[in-house]
Amino acid sequence: MSTDYARSLGSRLRAIRTQQGLSLHGVEERSEGKWKAVVVGSYERGDRAVTVQRLAELADFYGVPVSALLPDAGSSSVVEAPPRLVIDLERLGNVPAERAGPLARYASTIQSQRGDYNGKVLSIRQDDLRTLAVIYDMPPAMLAEELISWGVLDPDARRAVEGGTDRL
Repeated sequence: MSTDYARSLGSRLRAIRTQQGLSLHGVEERSEGKWKAVVVGSYERGDRAVTVQRLAELADFYGVPVSALLPDAGSSSVVEAPPRLVIDLERLGNVPAERAGPLARYASTIQSQRGDYNGKVLSIRQDDLRTLAVIYDMPPAMLAEELISWGVLDPDARRAVEGGTDRL
């Protein structure tokens, strides 16, 4: 496999994974160890060749057709990963507790589960935003706008919410 093709294939693999809100570690966890983070990462970087069989298994794991993983498959448009949803935890501390309480508790729970206590920012998935929208009793796009107005979510997150509205 040529280096350019391997990198293009890797870019497609990474884009599909990130569209699904998965980290490399998340792939390993969800697959119960079938897909090791280091192996998937090496496929994504183009450092390691992937067999057709393994590619088909990975497509099945992601729930997409194999053609979605192949460079130049289908349309010529490039699959771009949505912007990350990053909560600014320092700014969250400045939002009145009666509004920010549910988000602060949710963020604290995620930090606890991840063992991530840097206290500055927290990446969340679109599924997390959907869950928070239920808690706040508003559509995900409206919640995203509210979080942006509080200064805890970057305005670029609008693209992630707009691009994934049918998934939210």
